[in-house]
Amino acid sequence: MSRLYKLLHADPDVELQLLVSGAHLSPAHGYTVSSIHDDGLNILAEIETLISADSLSSRLKTASNLLSGSIDVVKKFAPDVIIYAGDREDVLIGGMLGGFLGIPTVHFFGGDHSTDGHIDNPIRHATSKLSSVHFVSVIEHKKRLISLGEAEQRIFVIGSVALDKFIQEPVLDLSTVLKKMEASNHAYTAPLAIFIFHPISEEIEVAGEYIKKSVQALIDHGFHVCLGAPNTDPGNFRLNQVLEQLSLKSEVTFYRNLSRSEFINLFRNSKIIVGNSSAGLLEAASLKLPTINVGVRQRGRLCGSNVIFADGNYESVFSAIQTTLNDDFQIKLRTMKNPYGEGNSSDIAMQLLKSIDFSGLVKKTEDPLSANRKDCYA
Repeated sequence: MSRLYKLLHADPDVELQLLVSGAHLSPAHGYTVSSIHDDGLNILAEIETLISADSLSSRLKTASNLLSGSIDVVKKFAPDVIIYAGDREDVLIGGMLGGFLGIPTVHFFGGDHSTDGHIDNPIRHATSKLSSVHFVSVIEHKKRLISLGEAEQRIFVIGSVALDKFIQEPVLDLSTVLKKMEASNHAYTAPLAIFIFHPISEEIEVAGEYIKKSVQALIDHGFHVCLGAPNTDPGNFRLNQVLEQLSLKSEVTFYRNLSRSEFINLFRNSKIIVGNSSAGLLEAASLKLPTINVGVRQRGRLCGSNVIFADGNYESVFSAIQTTLNDDFQIKLRTMKNPYGEGNSSDIAMQLLKSIDFSGLVKKTEDPLSANRKDCYA
């Protein structure tokens, strides 16, 4: 959302204020609110919410902290519209704030779907039902929202704003990025691979082995592996321990946090991304970067021809890496387009936010059974 935020911030007719919470305010996760300050954006409030635990209940408690801590802040500010993106617990809170306080809301990335059973998926759909307007990435997502009973007049297909940063972000010298990561000498001579793996409940017991096997398969193909820290979901503590152990290898660098510019430039200089991050399905296609998605997370989501789904064992990942290196796959990469857009979605979102009359969209009076019948608005 960074480029859209910058466009809104720079517009004299708009007052953008951010509500910052969660891992952004945690020193253990890089205290990344400092990056928001560096961007010069206005912060309405910093609300400490993150429960530093590794349990199934921690995300729910974090969400409850966000709700209780933000109600009076948002009510006092009385925004004309609340915007939020994705499928984490904070967007559900954003939808509730808008609904109960009578404030129009815009949900970005609604209508997406995966078949992995992770809680993020129903969170996304529940948030869509709470939201006034939807800025979705592709037609498929619009159709899914319509099937959920959302009225077509509320849905706008704009592409993915997450892609814009790859066009807009300035180029950094790779050595600058590697120095920030405290990478070993091996990273300066070997092809780079990004590895990001987030925990989900179905794989908590096997995720560590998935990571070890995948990293070894990359090393055996001659890559230097740049390991990104996992998110704050249950199981992250155990995964961080595995990553720290792997970082002792000269072929591996473990980084906990990079700035947006540093991460994008690492992306630009890498030859492959492996793991289960949505970045492999959404953003990697803009750089024509091969992606190997390991395990069940992200399965069923729309993706480009750069993505190969693999099991968590060594043989499956090794074979998938081998496939990305063959001539047919490389030729396919050169001609592919990112199904999520071309990197100009923030401009479209900006114009819509300034032009939509939200006053008639706050109350959701439509019956889901008839919301998209032609005579619905007669």
